[in-house]
Amino acid sequence: MGVAGAAALAGCSDSDGTPTEGGGGGNGDDANGGDGNDGGGDGSDGGDTATDGSGMNGTATGTASSVSGEVTIGVLQPMSGNLSYYGQQGLWGFLSGLAYKAGADPAGMVGTGETTVTVGDVDYRLLVRDTEFLADSAQSAATSLVRDDDVDMLFGCSSSSAAERVIGQVVTQAQVPFVAGPAASAAITSSGDYCSDLVFRASENTAMDARSGGRYVANETDVSRVFLFGADYSFGRAVVNNYESVLQNNGVEIVGKRFVEQGYAEWDGLLDNAEEAGAEGIVGGFTVTTLPNLFSSFLSGDYSYRAFGGFATQITNQVVGNTMESVLGSPLTAEKIENSQLGPFTTRYHWNQYDNEINDAFVDSYTNTYEVVPDLFTSGTFTAASAVHQAVQTSGSTEGADIAGAMKGMTVADTPKGEDGYTFQEYNNQARSEMTVASPVPTSDEYADSWGASIMPGEPQARISGDNATIPADSPDMNCSL
Repeated sequence: MGVAGAAALAGCSDSDGTPTEGGGGGNGDDANGGDGNDGGGDGSDGGDTATDGSGMNGTATGTASSVSGEVTIGVLQPMSGNLSYYGQQGLWGFLSGLAYKAGADPAGMVGTGETTVTVGDVDYRLLVRDTEFLADSAQSAATSLVRDDDVDMLFGCSSSSAAERVIGQVVTQAQVPFVAGPAASAAITSSGDYCSDLVFRASENTAMDARSGGRYVANETDVSRVFLFGADYSFGRAVVNNYESVLQNNGVEIVGKRFVEQGYAEWDGLLDNAEEAGAEGIVGGFTVTTLPNLFSSFLSGDYSYRAFGGFATQITNQVVGNTMESVLGSPLTAEKIENSQLGPFTTRYHWNQYDNEINDAFVDSYTNTYEVVPDLFTSGTFTAASAVHQAVQTSGSTEGADIAGAMKGMTVADTPKGEDGYTFQEYNNQARSEMTVASPVPTSDEYADSWGASIMPGEPQARISGDNATIPADSPDMNCSL
């Protein structure tokens, strides 16, 4: 591939509460970036009930009639504000996972309130609460759900700081199982402060972004020298540290590191510094407040390195696409993008990265129901719901403790990444799953109405196995041993 570079931005939110997305080189959001409402719908109908019947085309599994009863799940997601799309993705993915198990279409624009989804003889009573993307609100809602509604388990949080607060102040105290997602801080399942037998996560995390991206750069390109950039707070430092570890372990030299404040705009000089240091690539751990400035300078300059990174959600791809159009000219063409030296990028999940019957059914029903294609977070939360129902069937119980016990070490049968596509690691209850690498391409006419950005992932160019994407048990970065 010749000289190349790396730019990465990972996760759904950092530990300070700033939402960020999987991907780098321009693929991140923060509370001030984008309007966050492009997912469609205000989610005001809290009373829909999905039942068995015609709907999603696919083979529903694990609906044995031997288990009956009700599972009450407290759902914690930002359902209002400029990041409501994150909450919608998380909830829609979860609803789709349950619907797939029932052989039905998912409930529609569900918002805060109560929604029941029936799978076989089991009723899943979902009590949806709006966290407003605030840790305080998430803690308050979780406390009420446990104390007043006697939920069997909790699911959700798009903000990692909210998830960590819920774990520390509610889950640990009340001993109620919690499935985190799409909150993506690696610490949730790698730090002894948060990981526990009660905490599970199917959703991909920041370490998986960095480890898969770093492995691709090290093993699939001829990059041997990298300069690391990051935002000067926990998220940016986490991205840089994860990339540094993976790249060095794979023989790539780190020729420099630099942390800058959010919104930094003087990129010409720093990019020149990376060139002078002999870098063949850069890593940038930033959110959308900084990335457009970085991208504008990179695209406008003449640098010998290429920018790798990761695809994020529709919201960030809108910003990235707009930035590319402003520099490269509109409309974007495949040739313009290829010549820009941006990509290929890694992705946790996008609708066109997996070709299997489960994903085909998921994409069709999700798009028909919500008028947008499944996005970055939806595979992980689909799998969370699929895992819960599988655990109910495996344990023969609707009790939260029994469900959690059955999820330990579980390989999830039905997932958008294919049959048996996710496995919960016994040492930290984080599900490992495959990641893909693809180049950005102009959004095709087929998805013009269901993907509100001018760029989208192209065909998969590489796949990184779950074993290589997750932090191994014996890594110094893994401080969880269950």
